[in-house]
Amino acid sequence: MLYSHFQCAQPGQPVAVFLHGLLGSSDDWQTSLNQLATTNTLTIDLPGHGQSQAVACEGFDHCCQLIQQAVLQHVSPQTPVALVGYSLGARLVMYGVAFERFSRLNLQLLLLEGGNFGLKTDQQREERWRNDKAWAERFEGEPIEQVLNDWYQQPVFSSLNHEQRQILVAKRSANLGVCIANMLCCTSLAKQPNLLTQLQSISIAAHYICGIKDKKFSAMAEQSGLSYSQVANAGHNVHQEQPRAFAHLIFQHLQAISSSSLNQTRE
Repeated sequence: MLYSHFQCAQPGQPVAVFLHGLLGSSDDWQTSLNQLATTNTLTIDLPGHGQSQAVACEGFDHCCQLIQQAVLQHVSPQTPVALVGYSLGARLVMYGVAFERFSRLNLQLLLLEGGNFGLKTDQQREERWRNDKAWAERFEGEPIEQVLNDWYQQPVFSSLNHEQRQILVAKRSANLGVCIANMLCCTSLAKQPNLLTQLQSISIAAHYICGIKDKKFSAMAEQSGLSYSQVANAGHNVHQEQPRAFAHLIFQHLQAISSSSLNQTRE
């Protein structure tokens, strides 16, 4: 069972479920959660991460199954749920919804921060698999601080300065390299179908969040056809770089589904 922490601020109101990215943990959301004191929140440590380090992942389907189990530990199947995912967490949200792996949840809202919809060609998938496999081998066989120093030099993290990179390296060094390697391989973008078409056709409200400095994912959002927000003075990791602005977006969208749920109850 995955580690999870539930904060019930308003019984009967929707619950925002937070799923972190690779190398992260449920603690990553804390600065944003501090701004959401009146919101029901559930944070989950993904397999191989945080206090779920001992839980192994077998792939996208298995991971979604574990997430659904963790949510249902705390909320009833009737409770309106918003899934908030960052990077890998966002990809798991999109996959789970596209393939109906969260069918026991009353999903009302998806908030997707910096998640890749999927690659378009076999060549891109082959290149990504080679890249992810190489990183996994490094995480498995080298001191994790050494690997992380190189990891945070990747273009997607270009908005970070030297001090921010060093803080992340120190924070992420608590991870076990072999666990990260397993998760990286099992949930590689190379193994994920392109999910955009399914997302464009679902009835669940979906909103994409990206930092304006994150050129790659900003372009992805603009071309997606989904509603989206670009957050000023932020790169790939909006909830860490601009927690107040991120929390405000979460609160706004949760208010919309809270109002919707209330209207349905009255009817």
